[in-house]
Amino acid sequence: MSSNDIKITVDSVIKNGKTGAITMTGWTLNQKFKQSPEIIVDDQYQNDVSIQRLYRMDVNTLFEVPNEENCGFEIKVAGKIKGTLPINFLSGQAKKTYSLKMNKMYKLEIGTETPTQLKVAKVKKGLNYLRKNGIKSTLQRYQLEKRIGGDEYRAWILKNETDDFSAFESRVNELKQKPLISVIMPVYNVEVRWLSEAIDSLFKQVYPNWELCICDDASTSSELKEFLAKIAKNDERIKVVYSTENGHISKASNVALALATGNFVALMDNDDVLSPLALFRVAEALNKNPDLKLIYSDEDKIDENGKRFEPAFKPDWAPDLLMGTNYISHLGVYDRDLVNELSGFRVGFEGAQDYDLVLRFVEKINENQICHIPEILYHWRALPGSTAKKQGEKDYAGEAGLMALRDTLVRRKLSGKVSKGIASGFYDIRYDVLEEEKVSIIIPTKNGSDVLKACVDSIIEKTTYPNYEIIIADNGSDEEAIETLYQEYQAKLGDRFIVQRINIPFNFSRINNIAAESAKGKYLLFLNNDTEVINPDWMTIMVSYAQFQRVGCVGAKLYYPDNTIQHAGIVMGLGGIAGHGHHYFPKGDLGYFGRLYLDNDYMAVTAACVMLRKADFEVVGGFDEEFVVAFNDVDLCLKVYELGRVNIWAHQATLYHFESKTRGYENTAEKIQRFEGEKKLLQKKWPEYIKHDPFYNPNLTRGTGNFTVRVE
Repeated sequence: MSSNDIKITVDSVIKNGKTGAITMTGWTLNQKFKQSPEIIVDDQYQNDVSIQRLYRMDVNTLFEVPNEENCGFEIKVAGKIKGTLPINFLSGQAKKTYSLKMNKMYKLEIGTETPTQLKVAKVKKGLNYLRKNGIKSTLQRYQLEKRIGGDEYRAWILKNETDDFSAFESRVNELKQKPLISVIMPVYNVEVRWLSEAIDSLFKQVYPNWELCICDDASTSSELKEFLAKIAKNDERIKVVYSTENGHISKASNVALALATGNFVALMDNDDVLSPLALFRVAEALNKNPDLKLIYSDEDKIDENGKRFEPAFKPDWAPDLLMGTNYISHLGVYDRDLVNELSGFRVGFEGAQDYDLVLRFVEKINENQICHIPEILYHWRALPGSTAKKQGEKDYAGEAGLMALRDTLVRRKLSGKVSKGIASGFYDIRYDVLEEEKVSIIIPTKNGSDVLKACVDSIIEKTTYPNYEIIIADNGSDEEAIETLYQEYQAKLGDRFIVQRINIPFNFSRINNIAAESAKGKYLLFLNNDTEVINPDWMTIMVSYAQFQRVGCVGAKLYYPDNTIQHAGIVMGLGGIAGHGHHYFPKGDLGYFGRLYLDNDYMAVTAACVMLRKADFEVVGGFDEEFVVAFNDVDLCLKVYELGRVNIWAHQATLYHFESKTRGYENTAEKIQRFEGEKKLLQKKWPEYIKHDPFYNPNLTRGTGNFTVRVE
């Protein structure tokens, strides 16, 4: 046996800025014998070094290592050790030593930085963003982060939450049904301080009909086990079972699940905190709709000092967003019988076991059995090493998420590919196009040959989707240059390039409706003439969604020429009517919880680039011609949504949009008057969606599309 057989991979080394202590994480494996080496330090360091072995599903899967082998490690070293610390990895007779340099400059552990170190880190982050996005976007981002994590969220808390829960006691008594809610909590070597706060938050619930089901997953802390024994003895609602060997989080969760007797189970981590109203709101929802099977709430993060930040205000049920990230997360409450029918949490999906569960769970229910409570009912503890603090510290969770999504495609008999997204916890789904049916691209235009040429050339030269026709809806062009351009395209594309003369007073809806009548494609793609293709797969991506019967309108990510967002989905209610979300955000900005790099369900998308099946277009009567210029796309999308379809914004379908280049802006008295009339028409026609957009949380601002908290 050779030391060369021992592989050591260090994922991260961080230093406590206050104490100088170092935490090193990574994994180790004897690749020849599929065994995890023992890790030891010399006797003189024993009291100053703690070594914890961790299960690494990604490593075990990649190297086909038995599940009982804990290849991961977390080594904590006291700051008083100086110089170099030798860490020995032993496997049989083989030995390999890793030298940890204690005096080296490492990244600082979040929350332990000195004020000076924090300022330096912020300056570096700001300079990087400035170099990438320029002064204007950097100032915008600075203001946005300040509002999301600072004064505005604290103002929101003061406005929307209460410390006086006495009024809720009578409301609890008024509930006709008081279902028992079983809180499932796997525990493993958590600090007693955090576990105590987690359980205290249960004792503070205004709704008393709960039980806590704990599985201790063979923790080594005697203090922790003493604490568990004490709380179980003092309250009969708390059940604790002790595993004799570490089975990891899926097994531990299943053991805790087996203790549950409630109709519903709530998932809770052992260091997180529930709002005092959490379980009452769940019981209240179940009283309003006894058929519910899945209930979830909004959440935020809480640091070691109890400061709350980063509220995640979620949409209502959004099936396509869920395929890109586990936005359901916490607080998640599930029908216990159905969880048991699904055999609970699956071993092998550790790190994404909740994600895997919810993906399987929603396949067994309908959307009317899912309830979103738009309140912060769960506080996710942000500690160094926790998923809440830094997703990158748990890369194996990303691998488990990939497995869960790939398995989802197989179960649902969907053909496609899953890949990791731009950040940890984000994923991209590329569904295979089953049949390359014809797409009819309808481009309204009047003169502006240079603009149209740039648009059509980009389609011809870049688009990889092979089966399309281009219909130019010409609204009274009289330039010689554009006639020459038409002749060039007809020579190049033959009968795939059609010019339809529509010499009527300008009416965007009417022009597109007339052009759509002669379209031969299964899919209609309405496209502004002042757009240019960026991603060659743009049309393939849009067809990959439009091919599904459940999908209605499919929109694209549109950039201004300066690479800021022109369109990333339309939010109902913005400005009292409807508006674009993430407007002017710079390219590369992830947006609100990654929404700019995740495929999203939206009520509406812009007709500057929208695809839908011609059959659906005809069923809803096409564009409403009362909307001459504005809001015709919003109205169309809402009509299609009412058919039972979902409208999707596909973030990888990217184009430039030069916006209103040939027709101009709404800046004359006549145009402004017409715009106001069309605005009132939309408000009259769709008041319920303007009041509540199910894909936009009511706690987010209606003033702009930047997804800041609503304090107005």
